[in-house]
Amino acid sequence: MDFVPKFGIGWLNGWLPFVIYVIIQFIVTFTCPKEVKRRLIDRKGWTKTQIAMTTIGKSFTLINIVLLFLSPLKFGSVEFLAGIILYFVGIIALSTAIINFRNAPLGTPITSGFYKISRNPQLFSIYIIFLGHILMIGSWISLIILSVSILGSHFSILGEEKRLTKQYGESYLEYKENVPRYFIFF
Repeated sequence: MDFVPKFGIGWLNGWLPFVIYVIIQFIVTFTCPKEVKRRLIDRKGWTKTQIAMTTIGKSFTLINIVLLFLSPLKFGSVEFLAGIILYFVGIIALSTAIINFRNAPLGTPITSGFYKISRNPQLFSIYIIFLGHILMIGSWISLIILSVSILGSHFSILGEEKRLTKQYGESYLEYKENVPRYFIFF
């Protein structure tokens, strides 16, 4: 892996997997009713700190997307192979998590499907996709930027959990006790 990839515009750059990801997620999200789409982006009850940290995290994600677009894919490398596997695992997991979210009854915490093993399977899956994507271009700087994005997103998760605790009360607190925030032990 290189610290900073060689930048350039090309047909075989990181934009290709990113566009595939966007198309798949658009199709999956398009099947959701309006109420579910609203619930997907609901940010009520957040503090200014949570909003600021989330904005910082999303800014670093945007920087990473630009790096991915301008970096050539490292076909044939071990990192590329590991990256493409993680990328597709993440795509499948994210699509499944959104479908679980879509099919959950409104007015109750979502506890079925991937939500049985992670309170945030969508976000976790997105970062698996980005990790795979970063390995496909072989860039340490993108990996560092991803880490900052994840840290910023952690604050959005805290805001969401606060809101969900107020919204669902005891049922959400019980869910929090039994299911990790991210995955397995996180």
